[in-house]
Amino acid sequence: MDLKKNIDRYVHEGKLPKKLGDCLQKFFDSYVEALRQNKTNIATHAPILNQFLELIVEELQNPSKFEAYHERITAPFDFYQFGLDLIRPLVIFEESKVYNSEQLDKMTDQLAKGENVILLANHQTEPDPQAIALLLEKNYNFLAKSMIFIAGDRVISDPLAIPFSKGCNLLCIFSKKHIDNPPERKSDKLLHNKKAMHLLGTLLSSGGKIIYVAPSGGRDRPNKNGKVEVANFDPQSIEMFRLIARQSQCHCHFYPLALATYNLLPPPSSIEKELGERRHAQCTPIHLSFGNEIDMENFPGSECIDKHELRKKRAEHIWKLVVDEYQRFNA
Repeated sequence: MDLKKNIDRYVHEGKLPKKLGDCLQKFFDSYVEALRQNKTNIATHAPILNQFLELIVEELQNPSKFEAYHERITAPFDFYQFGLDLIRPLVIFEESKVYNSEQLDKMTDQLAKGENVILLANHQTEPDPQAIALLLEKNYNFLAKSMIFIAGDRVISDPLAIPFSKGCNLLCIFSKKHIDNPPERKSDKLLHNKKAMHLLGTLLSSGGKIIYVAPSGGRDRPNKNGKVEVANFDPQSIEMFRLIARQSQCHCHFYPLALATYNLLPPPSSIEKELGERRHAQCTPIHLSFGNEIDMENFPGSECIDKHELRKKRAEHIWKLVVDEYQRFNA
């Protein structure tokens, strides 16, 4: 495999920063080692790794501009299929599972009626959109391809993430964790978020949309004992989606979704502000579990009069629903 030579050449030519080159090399090394441990033919996957490198270099030379709402690109190059094909060899499908698929049947019917579905979910690894699509493509390919992901700015600014992002339907919203970095861009980010929220309302009013949102605003990480936990949900984030959905001209259904994808490409142990985070690929089973539709108005604590306390109770309730689904993976 000529990956290292190609990376060194692009670094030497000034087309690839050394830091990104080193990060990419470590990712390729881990990817190859994961395939070797899984007894997968490494040579057959060399072309797509080289293709990934070429896409990154092209992105650095000609940066992409993402609108607040980005629709997946499938021509002249199919970025959606590229993302699936790169992640597919890392998934041990015979040990992976989708729980409660009957909920997906309900969602399919609701979307067919022109109603909307909003998935309130945890988020564990960078290629979660590809992981979801891979587990749904056999029986629910329409849902996989239709899904719109609420995304932060990292996935549209990091050159190593952009080839995956181009293959997804994205509504880009700056999370609270990154909105102050850098300080001079805060006002622009707030304006961008306002535009994105307006677009969300427009999308929901058109009907038939399925949207994935992680109300934690980030990825799950291990606790002090090394156990990966579902990150707490932000009450303000859930309230924003609830209000926009309520104002929509089409009915919106909310469902809890739990993902177990952490081992596929574990995030750094802490939140990083700089681009070029470490990526270490592993072969692993992955799982999804869809819970029953959420009653957004009636839940434990919904009798609260104080609106701030009410939002907190709603977020805690929905978080617990996702945690309950997440427990299935450890049963």
